[in-house]
Amino acid sequence: MRWWSAANLVSNVGTWMQLTVQNLLVLQLTGSAATTGLSLAVQAAPGLLLSLVGGSLVDSWPRKLTASVSQALLGVVAFSTAAFVAFGMLTVPLLMVLAAVTGTIATVDNPACSLLGNDLVKRKDVASAIALGSVVHSAGRLLGTAAAGATVAWFGMSSAYVVNGLSFLAVAAVIPFLKLVPKEEREPQTAQERPAPAVADGKQRPARGGSREGLAYFVRNPRLVALATITGVSAIFGRNYQLTLAVLVTGPLAAGAGSFSTVSTVLAVGGMVGAVVAGCLRKPSVRHVALLAAAGALLQAVAGLSPSLVFLILVVAPMAVVESVSDTAGTTVLQTEPPSHLRGRVLGVWRSASTGWGLVGPPLLGALMEFGGARGGLIAGGLAIVAVTGAAVLLPQRRTASQPAEVVAAEAVAAEAAPALREAPVVPAPRTTPAPAMVAREVEPATV
Repeated sequence: MRWWSAANLVSNVGTWMQLTVQNLLVLQLTGSAATTGLSLAVQAAPGLLLSLVGGSLVDSWPRKLTASVSQALLGVVAFSTAAFVAFGMLTVPLLMVLAAVTGTIATVDNPACSLLGNDLVKRKDVASAIALGSVVHSAGRLLGTAAAGATVAWFGMSSAYVVNGLSFLAVAAVIPFLKLVPKEEREPQTAQERPAPAVADGKQRPARGGSREGLAYFVRNPRLVALATITGVSAIFGRNYQLTLAVLVTGPLAAGAGSFSTVSTVLAVGGMVGAVVAGCLRKPSVRHVALLAAAGALLQAVAGLSPSLVFLILVVAPMAVVESVSDTAGTTVLQTEPPSHLRGRVLGVWRSASTGWGLVGPPLLGALMEFGGARGGLIAGGLAIVAVTGAAVLLPQRRTASQPAEVVAAEAVAAEAAPALREAPVVPAPRTTPAPAMVAREVEPATV
């Protein structure tokens, strides 16, 4: 886990170095903000359209091999981009193709690397591993953003892509040497959570049903649906602080870009502290996520009422901590709730959904702020999160209480199926490279 975390830190530094200069590069090529936004949309589009397929492949292929190959391919794309930039050969159409290729590879890489991190620890330590991934992600963001300016100033924009390519290769080189925890220490032994058994010929069943099986599991699981509802609404109305707080600081609070940089730093540090605190949650639940998300949303509403920059910073610090704990707890639930043979596909469903609300959020929030101002957008968004979060937690409980007959019927069906399951021959699955912590890159959020 130490090797994996070190490799992830290197990779996150490279990723944030590239992201820091990428928009500047597009603006330098085109001078168009619209084209810059289009390039981001092109890179995000595969996550919306192909993540279900990518998650199915992750469930079907050996985890370590899949992560190694995807990291190496991302490194090749980064090196190719660096060469095109260095020799003045990069054009807008070529840039769009490279962005689409990167997004397509990421549909496999993100769930593979996230789940690989989980395989390095026992099940009881998964929450701590995901929290560590969040800390690594935040630290990589701070270091990468800071290093980008100096590197580009000395060596040009292509240097950021070279560093990012080297960071991908560093991760790919570490993966083959990672020692996985034995499967019986990673997987639950209860009948409800036990992974799908292998058939008599010794072949595993993870690919049965393809991506549709993961989608069906996700939709029929009320906890995952509630988690998606809470996270989606929070992402749309509460986490776009680069937009909302930037407008608040430079508008009603009449401060400058330097002040917003200070607020951004407080957000990043609070996120790291929250990730460390989240490591203490051994068995987080959707209820924990909901309560923390509501608390963060209330602090966001208070931030909208800030009379000064100092007051805003005092509110932003605990808000970032609470929301980081909520995000890490949600990632833990997402990566441990499904059985092991479905986790890649469930993460694929999640990535498609998160890409969707990531595209919808900024324009919707921008329209809300245009109508109600910076303060109104923060306050209305926070209250909306509280309302939807409460509904997401209470409605499944009411539905369960009002349908006892259906519950009894479901239990009866399970009881009738149990003898057949006990009589079916079971052959243990081979322990080669079975099914992290993150966060994603998480998830999150992804992180390599």
